[in-house]
Amino acid sequence: MPKQIAVGDQILLCSPDRKTFLITVATDRTFSTHHGQLLHNDMIGKLYGEIVHSSTGQPYVMLDPTLEDRMMKVKRLTQIIYPKDAGLILIKTGIGSGMRVVECGAGSGASTLALAHAVAPNGRVYVYDREERFLRNAQANIERAGYGHLVEFKVRDVVEGFDERDVDVVLLDLPSPWEGVEAATRALRGGGRLASILPTYNQVERLVEALEAAGFVMIETLEVLLRHILARPGKTRPFERMIGHTGFLIFGRKALWPSP
Repeated sequence: MPKQIAVGDQILLCSPDRKTFLITVATDRTFSTHHGQLLHNDMIGKLYGEIVHSSTGQPYVMLDPTLEDRMMKVKRLTQIIYPKDAGLILIKTGIGSGMRVVECGAGSGASTLALAHAVAPNGRVYVYDREERFLRNAQANIERAGYGHLVEFKVRDVVEGFDERDVDVVLLDLPSPWEGVEAATRALRGGGRLASILPTYNQVERLVEALEAAGFVMIETLEVLLRHILARPGKTRPFERMIGHTGFLIFGRKALWPSP
């Protein structure tokens, strides 16, 4: 059903030259762009997909933001997990509605958005980070996107362990995720899944070794490459630049081995 834009809604504004801006609508506020100012009051009551004009007469399309839009527009204090990697993490770990997920390494909250979106409406994401400033920034990004009721934030180092038990998935987004394998093992239910993302081969080797020692099974490592295509009549070709190596993805599943 068509939805009228109201105060408090988020809008993705698309400019004539394909630049995008994510804003939250408020009464009597203006938004400045390279094409002049846009009045929030002009947006209220319109439908997503309609046009609003800047003070210089330039047309901006008002779109409802997708999960990818929200992830890419978070306020960043750290590198983020890109949608191309977050999407595969969700698929490989099977995260869905009602599940309980531990994420260690809040970053800027982009991956937390993906996790919260996946477990909604009645699941839970527990986010740990030892840096309070990163955690608070991530929390602000999550609340701004409307997922705050699904996420708990805790300041703690991974070696101190997690409070939760029998969770479905643990995501370790850390420089040294092998330090969190013990905590993840305790937190996961039998058959629960672990995921991590790392930039270098040496880190991958060390994490895989730790997972094998902890009895994880179905351990695999892979990489996702994404290339956009510039589609034009008679001269379609790949873009000159692409999001290439962002990280290696490592997955494993917890087995309940009998005690010796």
